Amino acid sequence: MKFVDSATVFVQAGEGGRGCVSFRREKYVPKGGPDGGDGGDGGNVWLRTNSHLTTLLDFKYRKKYLAPRGAHGMGSRKAGRKGKDIVIDVPIGTLVRNAETMEIIADLTKPDEEIMIARGGHGGRGNQHFATSTNQAPRRSEPGWKGDELELAMELKLMADVGLVGFPNAGKSTLISVLSAARPKIADYPFTTLVPNLGIVRYEEYKSFVMADIPGIIEGAAEGRGLGLQFLRHIERTKILAVLVSADSPDILAEYGTLVAELEKFGHGLVQKPRLLVVTKMDIAPEDFVVPAAPEGVRLIAVSSVAGKGMKELKDELWREISLCERQLEPEDGE
Repeated sequence: MKFVDSATVFVQAGEGGRGCVSFRREKYVPKGGPDGGDGGDGGNVWLRTNSHLTTLLDFKYRKKYLAPRGAHGMGSRKAGRKGKDIVIDVPIGTLVRNAETMEIIADLTKPDEEIMIARGGHGGRGNQHFATSTNQAPRRSEPGWKGDELELAMELKLMADVGLVGFPNAGKSTLISVLSAARPKIADYPFTTLVPNLGIVRYEEYKSFVMADIPGIIEGAAEGRGLGLQFLRHIERTKILAVLVSADSPDILAEYGTLVAELEKFGHGLVQKPRLLVVTKMDIAPEDFVVPAAPEGVRLIAVSSVAGKGMKELKDELWREISLCERQLEPEDGE
């Protein structure tokens, strides 16, 4: 399935039905009063998260969503039927903006979360509402009101606990394939990964966390070079970042510093997230390789995904950091 993480669609709620002009017509009641019913309200438009969706692909083929109008009022004070609501399913992690103002309307991050995005117009009143002492047979009713209409700019940001960051060919895809059931394309050349991949990592017997692998960052990614800018937003929601640098890098700490600088330039709080430095591909490290001292305040773990070296240590450290972040997010007693 093609991965699409942005889309623009037009939504329009239903128009309200027209109020009715009608008068009672019964035997032995020659001058029946007004009994025109009200029009039905127009249908609303809702957004709902669907955990089975992982892309905004559907919105590339369907650009308009129109809810039905309400039915017109009828005689005998019968109101028109309300227009049927329509529900648009979106992936969890969808950020919704008003495409004209770019104001955020909703950030849908929970399963089965629903929000009314466009309200249907009210139905018009029938002539029964306009009778007065001086006008007992009004021939006036109201038209239905128009429903809300707007253009939505939708942006998908994946939901994961751990984000993998690194230059192309740093071993991110191999790592996620070893730790989880994800099966990304893997090859020994840059930019093998062209779309984000999610993998569920099992930890001990009943625990798990979600890991996200995004296309490799290159220097200048924050300014739009390479694929970095397009996909960095997919690690905005992660709790921690694992910064991967290959053991055959000429200068591991310099490469790490370049990656952190790109995260800082991109903004959105990425550089403030807890992070690990993961030195990958230890199976191809030079004979005289020495693991460098970790930057201050950063845990360094050397691994080989191919040989399985350091995998348990890495999972233990990731779980420890995730648990720490979750405890910090828990409200204190009494709040």
